[in-house]
Amino acid sequence: MSSEPLLHEPIVEITQVRELARDLVVIPNRRVELVPNIGVIGGDRSVLVVETGMGPRNGETVLAFATEYAKGRKLYLTTTHFHPEHAFGAQAFAGEATYLVNGAQAADLAGKGPGYLEMFRGLGAPIARELEDVELVAPDAVYDGAYELDLGGRVVRLRATGRAHSKGDQVVTVPDAGVLFTGDLVDAGQFSIFPWFPPYDTDVSGLGWIEVMRSLVATDPNVVVPGHGDISGRQLLVDVRDYLELLRDETWVRRDSAMTQEAIVEEVRALMIERHPEWVGQEWIEKGVGCFCAEHA
Repeated sequence: MSSEPLLHEPIVEITQVRELARDLVVIPNRRVELVPNIGVIGGDRSVLVVETGMGPRNGETVLAFATEYAKGRKLYLTTTHFHPEHAFGAQAFAGEATYLVNGAQAADLAGKGPGYLEMFRGLGAPIARELEDVELVAPDAVYDGAYELDLGGRVVRLRATGRAHSKGDQVVTVPDAGVLFTGDLVDAGQFSIFPWFPPYDTDVSGLGWIEVMRSLVATDPNVVVPGHGDISGRQLLVDVRDYLELLRDETWVRRDSAMTQEAIVEEVRALMIERHPEWVGQEWIEKGVGCFCAEHA
């Protein structure tokens, strides 16, 4: 999410579909803002879809692809967190797939979904068009902690990470293929998105995020599918962990001085951009500084 006008409509396009392993493909976001990377993971009996795209039109596009891909196999749907481009197309799957998420994400969707719907509708006409006629549907099944979904000959692991990018973040792992879907815990080629909107939403936790990234690095996946941006490997997890740790350290060393938060933001932003000049989303550095200024070890 950015304050800048969208250069492209936030539309999921079934192009450049990439096969990561046997019966496992990703519909890439093509670096289009507010379009997520979408996974389709197959087993002998069932197929799991990861993410819906923003709004019912994108959800219908993803459902149509998944239905054709499944060739009669049962469909499941999961989303990595409740934010609109990841979960607000779920209504298209109603009656067609079993929607499964963790309890914290279900609570986010019910409690904060309507507010996020209105907020995103105000971000411009291209987004508002995709959010027309959105109905926020409750998941069909909710788990706590972790869940192993048996697709038939392939088990996919869903795990609630705890509060980080949101309260209800979830990662999806395909162990036999060494593939990890991270949602917006990891976005490739951009500064981490801190949805830090006091007093409306302050559920992001920079400290929790760092701990989650340390745990993800330790899982040593072969392939990392970020929420947005190019599919990569384990090094992407290391890069995000290191960025968050540096952002924390540089913020805290200044917070404990007599500097104003505005001065902290100015200095830390310059340092982060110098370190990662090729990354986009520089507006999120200020949100990250604000988050770390409010958190204590």
